[in-house]
Parts: sequence; structure tokens; C-alpha cells
Amino acid sequence: MAGTLSRYWRHFVTDRGDVRRAFPLDQLDRIGRAVADGEKRHSGQVCFAIEASLPMQRLWHKLRPRERALEVFGLLRVWDTEANDGVLLYVLLADHAVEIVADRGIDARVGDAAWQSICRRIETAFREGRFTDGVEQGIVEISALLAQHSPRAGPGRNEIPDAPVVL
Repeated sequence: MAGTLSRYWRHFVTDRGDVRRAFPLDQLDRIGRAVADGEKRHSGQVCFAIEASLPMQRLWHKLRPRERALEVFGLLRVWDTEANDGVLLYVLLADHAVEIVADRGIDARVGDAAWQSICRRIETAFREGRFTDGVEQGIVEISALLAQHSPRAGPGRNEIPDAPVVL
């Protein structure tokens, strides 16, 4: 019960101001550039989304970060790429949670263990207060996997905007 109350409290007090402190605008721009740079080497589409906290109704229904990441994957249409190689890097700040959701085309080639490993390294950077560095390194690692399994073969098109999404 104490864990549940603690989680409710974290979500109640975490807001967009916390997102701005962890990821100031210039740092969000830096993350967007990292996404764009990575996409020059692969045909995948990377989306970074951060959410301060869950709405109370979603929290009341005990929505877990992974479930929310799957919802966001659909809401942002990351699944809707021509080659089924979209990847969402999702951060739920109140839970200090990092999730990667990859579309079936790329997930079948990379596998969950690689995505989870990247998430853990980002979470380590977060614990050290290195939010932008952690996300940027995560994007570099995601891009390396995409370059290996879905290399760019021509100019391609940008199907998902590179700019981070603050929910």
C-alpha cells in the first residue's frame, strides 16, 4: 500500500515544469538533432516522447509504464511506417521509467534483450542526473541497431518528426 501511495504522490506532484527542468528546450533540440543524425544512417524512424505523469484516472487503474508506452506508440503512430521499423523511446518521469517499443519489422530482428539493455543504461544516466546525455546515448545505440538491421538504401523520407514529443 505504501508503494501505491508513493506512486500516486509522485504523479500528483510531477508536472511539465519537472520536464522542463530535466530537459530544457535547448536540450530537447539536441535530442531532436541526435534523432535526425541517426536517421541519416538507417531507414528506421525514431521517436522520443516524454510524459511528466499519468492522468489520475489512468493511475487509478494502475496503468504501468510499459502499457502507457504501448498506448503512446499507437497515439503517435510510430507503428505506421512503411517498413514497420519505427521505434519509440518513452520516458515517464514520475516513475523514473524508460521504455522502448519497436515495431514488429525491426523488433523481430533486434529482440527485447537489446532494447531492455539500452533502457537500463538510460535509467542509470537518469539516476546520475544526466537526463539529456542518457537519452542521447540511448538514441545513438538505437540508431546503431537500426543501421545494422535496417540500413539506409537511398534518400528515404522522414515519416515521423525528429523533434521530441512532450505529452
